[in-house]
Amino acid sequence: MHMFKTYRLATLAKTFVLFLTLFAASAASAFALDLETARAKGLVGEVDDGYIAIPPGKGGEAQQLVETVNQERRAVYIDIAKKNGIPVEVTGQRTFEKRYPAFPSGTWVKIKGAWSQK
Repeated sequence: MHMFKTYRLATLAKTFVLFLTLFAASAASAFALDLETARAKGLVGEVDDGYIAIPPGKGGEAQQLVETVNQERRAVYIDIAKKNGIPVEVTGQRTFEKRYPAFPSGTWVKIKGAWSQK
C-alpha cells in the first residue's frame, strides 16, 4: 500500500511539473512575440551584456517590456552561472555572443557602449 501512495505522489508531482513547464512555455511564447515585435520595430535592442535596452531616441514605449525581459533573463543567467561556477556577467555576455548571429538584419545592438544596427 505504501508503494502505491509513493507512486501516486510521484505521478502527481510529475504531472504538476509538466503542467508548470507547459504553462511557462506558452507564456514565454506569447511574451517572446511581444519582444520580437518590439525588436522588429526598433523599440528595443540587444546589449552585449545579455540584456535588452531602449535604443537612443526610441522613447519609453517598451520600458515595461525591457524591465520584465531583463528580470527573466537575469534569473536564467543566475541559474546558469551557479551551475557552471562562473560570474553572472560572463553568462550574459556569452549568451549575447551565441545569439548575435541569429539577430535579424536591422536589429539594434549595443556593443562596447555604442549603438548600431546589425
